[in-house]
Amino acid sequence: MATTDRRPVTSGIENRTIRIVWYALLVGVLIAGAYATYLRVVGGIATTNLTSITPWGAWVAFYIYFVGLSAGAFLLSTLSSVFGMERLRAIQREALLAAIVAMVAALLFIWIDLGRMERLFNPFLHRQITSPLSWEVHAYVIYMGILLAGLYFSMRADLVRVAERASGIRAVVARVFTLGRTDLSEAAIAADRVWQKRVSIVGIPLAVCLVLGGEGVLFAVAKARPYWNSGLFPVIFVVSAIVAGTALVLTVYVLRRTLFAGPPVDVDIVDRLAQILLAFVLVDVAFTAIDALIALTTLEQLHVGTWLLLATGDMAWSFWVFMVGLGWVVPAILTSRRTWRRRPWLMVIAGLSVVVGIVGVRFNIVVPPLVLPVMELLPQGEYFPSLVEWGTSAGIIAFGLLVYTIGAELLPLTPLEGDSK
Repeated sequence: MATTDRRPVTSGIENRTIRIVWYALLVGVLIAGAYATYLRVVGGIATTNLTSITPWGAWVAFYIYFVGLSAGAFLLSTLSSVFGMERLRAIQREALLAAIVAMVAALLFIWIDLGRMERLFNPFLHRQITSPLSWEVHAYVIYMGILLAGLYFSMRADLVRVAERASGIRAVVARVFTLGRTDLSEAAIAADRVWQKRVSIVGIPLAVCLVLGGEGVLFAVAKARPYWNSGLFPVIFVVSAIVAGTALVLTVYVLRRTLFAGPPVDVDIVDRLAQILLAFVLVDVAFTAIDALIALTTLEQLHVGTWLLLATGDMAWSFWVFMVGLGWVVPAILTSRRTWRRRPWLMVIAGLSVVVGIVGVRFNIVVPPLVLPVMELLPQGEYFPSLVEWGTSAGIIAFGLLVYTIGAELLPLTPLEGDSK
């Protein structure tokens, strides 16, 4: 028999000063980003440092970065709904909300990268069945539906409870998002879990094969760029996405449980997430090393040259500081001991290190292969983001953080049910 849990449904950032400063910071960056976006719309691609030699830059790098964050967070959320790891059910909603916000940010980045931004609907109006990009765009639409459905079924019962017990805007939002389904019987809650498992099962191959694998294919099919033209490339996308998604969920879980009203941090969950992070960091290192070894043993000039540019050339700072240092070494050390893994703020440092480090990984994927000429006598490229590119990027990231913060304050991300299973 299910028991009725009467825990309070208060939420939000507890410290008023922190709350005001955080929202003020996000709004300020968002305004600056809006101005940079205005300059981009009015001035076009001329406001960037993109050229015919390096047509992809910061926006594409951030696009594949946020797609990876989204899919990685989603796959982490399925550990409880599909694979029965009930202890991780507490982070399921956070992971799904993070996945939704990250995917929205990714789509904004690729939209602003379009030379003709008003043509964003063309892939749906003029379908090309032989185009990997066309398949990818349609997969994104289905994937977003999976994320929204998963979040809905995971919190539908608690939305009803919030609508009954809370007041003000939280109650209104909860009432709207229940979609009129207010049944709190055991059968209704069990049905929610069944449907959540079903959409998660559908979402796993979609995320792995099309959202992540398809993203890797967009690069891997470029035969003129040997660094991308590898069968291992889509696999590396999947692994690094799980690393980034796990780090993101670990970070937001600790921060939300620390700064927001509600139950404290569960160190067992932090420990488990840190173990998953460590495992996939090591797998990511292994696959990247294998990819590099294959490239170097081919002795193919452009392939070897790209890796040398990464390791010893102008991009070396990004490779050693961000990719190797922040993306691999720091999290591997901090998560290597159980006593360290059970210190929440130390794991926040490990998580943030990965989240920042993977940005460098994505830049290293996009930029270096474009800089080197594919044929003799062709000019070598050169690229560093312009102020407009940095400004729009900061604005999109601030928008994502703002949406997530508002969602975390209004939605019951922490389960409220008692012993209902």
